[in-house]
Amino acid sequence: MRAVIQRVSEASVTIDSHVNAAIGKGLLVLLGIENEDSREDIDWLCGKILKMRIFNDENDVMNLSVIDVEGDVIVVSQFTLHASTKKGNRPSYIKAAKPDVAIPLYEQFVKSMEADLGKPVRTGEFGADMKVALLNDGPVTIIMDSKNRE
Repeated sequence: MRAVIQRVSEASVTIDSHVNAAIGKGLLVLLGIENEDSREDIDWLCGKILKMRIFNDENDVMNLSVIDVEGDVIVVSQFTLHASTKKGNRPSYIKAAKPDVAIPLYEQFVKSMEADLGKPVRTGEFGADMKVALLNDGPVTIIMDSKNRE
């Protein structure tokens, strides 16, 4: 499971000219799922994301988590995070999980984040053509892969 985490002042997801989700201060998480991903990947990644100290404290030091600042979270599925660009100029998405595997894992990921965050997590729509808008705060952008946890 691969994620791009962006600290945002605001973010939104628009589908068919309709704002599907919007948040203020918090995190935008772009999530890519592979066939080999499991509940262990979800638990590890959710825990790391929600506890990551990337928000400024009163001394302007990144020392607080999204939970500490009572921030919001948007999770957007993005299979292109598993693109292979080794050969040619057209990325291959062979490692990205197909919808029958990816959707249940995506839904479990969102539910796990909600349980740990203690409030609803906003989402895009799996497989939809989405327009993601954000105001990256910092900018702070972190890439994580659950297969690189050691």
